[in-house]
Amino acid sequence: MTGTLAVAALAVAAVAGARGTWSPCGLSMISAINPLSERARGNRFWLTAGWFVLGSVVGGLLLGSGAGLLAVGLRPLAGHPAAALWAGAAACLVALAADRRVAGFQLPLHPRQVNELWLTQYRRWLYAAGFGAQIGLGFATYIMTAATYLVVALAALTGSPALAVATGAVFGLVRGLAVLLSARCRTAPALRQLHLRLSRLEPLSLRVAVAAEALAAGGLGYAAAGVAGGTGALLAAGLLLAASDARLVARTTARRARPGRTGHYVAAE
Repeated sequence: MTGTLAVAALAVAAVAGARGTWSPCGLSMISAINPLSERARGNRFWLTAGWFVLGSVVGGLLLGSGAGLLAVGLRPLAGHPAAALWAGAAACLVALAADRRVAGFQLPLHPRQVNELWLTQYRRWLYAAGFGAQIGLGFATYIMTAATYLVVALAALTGSPALAVATGAVFGLVRGLAVLLSARCRTAPALRQLHLRLSRLEPLSLRVAVAAEALAAGGLGYAAAGVAGGTGALLAAGLLLAASDARLVARTTARRARPGRTGHYVAAE
């Protein structure tokens, strides 16, 4: 049981972390921390990026620690592995329904960005690590996918605080590494082109997140009840996809793409 849930949790954590790149805050960080901007501040990009990734991993560890506390409370489920697996599959389906806005349902988005005034008020290590920690925490800024909630749910259902912390660390690491996408952007046109490419990839990133939720549901269903369980979970995922409101999804992602308070360029999502 723990192994299947752990694999699902780690996979979803990686996908959710990657999807966070397209949040207004994630795109803003790519605009704020890159070779061009860091050179203008008299800093080396790689050192700043290193602090950012470190902070993001720390934020992920904090997220995992919270999930670990929940895991302690859910340890009694260890004696009922099928129940834990079905609970995980159900959580995957809830996340899928939220991401596809089935019947208008969605989980809180928490529309908040980091305070980019830190860029001029604090030293490099502090603003970079501070931004990274907020990004890696998952719930301190914009939540781009319900898979972020699913990360906590699956990590907690493992019943293992250590696995929960590891899951949070994976999420934080993947989110932090997004800052390296701008590593080769040494001119304003190059940075603009990067944002345009990311904008074109945004719909695909959401489809990948939804696919991960559906596959995780199927895998957990299979682990709980064999082929019948896996088929049933995948069928339920298919029905939710069929009932989803594509227009509502498009409007929601468009709202998230409105320019942030700091004025940094945010690609249209």
